[in-house]
Amino acid sequence: MNYKLACSTFDENEKKAMYKVIESDMFTMGKNVKAFEKEFALFFDKKYAVMVNSGSSANLVGLASLFFKKDNPLQKGDEIIVPCISWATTFYPLQQYGLKVKFVDIDLKTLNYDIEELKKAISSKTKMIVTVSILGNPNYYDEIDKLCKENNIYLFDDNCESMGAKYNGKFTGTSGIVNTYSTFFSHHISTMEGGLILTDDFEIYSLCKSLRNHGWTRDQDEGSPIYERKGDDFFEAYRFILPGYNVRPGELQGALGLQQIKKLPNMLKQRRKNAAYFQSKFKNDKRFIIQREVGESSWFSFTLIIALNSGLKREKVFKALNNAKIEYRIITGGNFLEHDVIKYFDYEVTKSDNASYAHNNGFFVGNSHKDMTEEIDLLEKTLKNI
Repeated sequence: MNYKLACSTFDENEKKAMYKVIESDMFTMGKNVKAFEKEFALFFDKKYAVMVNSGSSANLVGLASLFFKKDNPLQKGDEIIVPCISWATTFYPLQQYGLKVKFVDIDLKTLNYDIEELKKAISSKTKMIVTVSILGNPNYYDEIDKLCKENNIYLFDDNCESMGAKYNGKFTGTSGIVNTYSTFFSHHISTMEGGLILTDDFEIYSLCKSLRNHGWTRDQDEGSPIYERKGDDFFEAYRFILPGYNVRPGELQGALGLQQIKKLPNMLKQRRKNAAYFQSKFKNDKRFIIQREVGESSWFSFTLIIALNSGLKREKVFKALNNAKIEYRIITGGNFLEHDVIKYFDYEVTKSDNASYAHNNGFFVGNSHKDMTEEIDLLEKTLKNI
């Protein structure tokens, strides 16, 4: 491939960290995971971090914790607002926990919530808004925070695509009662597979730690509010209190995370440099709509949507990209309403015109922690010659 979607961010530091774990012969969740959780929370200025085996599991465990809160828990049938465009596992836990999902359209330029549509979607039944900053681009958090406070609504911030992005100087993935991240191979930092939950709420933190680990009491912090110790150590070692999962990460993932988080600031700088170059090449090409940056994007990738009156057909664009050996993908997961799996959901739609247009006329190409000048030049040349 001449232009790949993603490339490895590992060097000798990650290899040495993995060798240390191998030599220790201790692979299950332990000191490296705990240390990485501490560093991750510190980086994003949150009190607590819980690492799991994927961003998808972070969404699952994070949502589950809201069902087991002592005060004002979520309940089956509650109304949850989501954007039409996101990855599938933003939505799956909502279906799996029996929630009523209300889909709201996106702004075709930012690819995040159309704020006016979001305002109209809120009802007296709404219990939570899920924010997804698409491909690194922040939502309008000031507006959304205000809506949540005025209506006593939970904010669940799925930040799996947007590590390091900022809105009004504040990191995305820090505004919700639950905030989730992915550290999959192609994301801003990588632990091969992995994900994290961030929160300032000690109860949520305690619930997430139990839920990721069989739903038992082991590894709870001193003063945990989710159970009272009853038995001796023999009993407490296998005491189950919640219907949990086994979505623990391993020590290899923790060790990799400790190396990767050090690199994040410089990797973000390069991604933003690449984005500035991409914007300079395509901002005047009226055949395409490119993503309009809100706040400070962390630029997961670069999106292009064929403009309505451009005369271009996406199939012809894809053929040119294939010939030039440029990789491309649907924007995140596209409009979720257009996937077969939607038949299993209890849902309603306020509007989805823009999401459908992006689904059927858009695509993205990769960004990286490396200089992408040559790749972006190739992309420009390829598209210009159509």
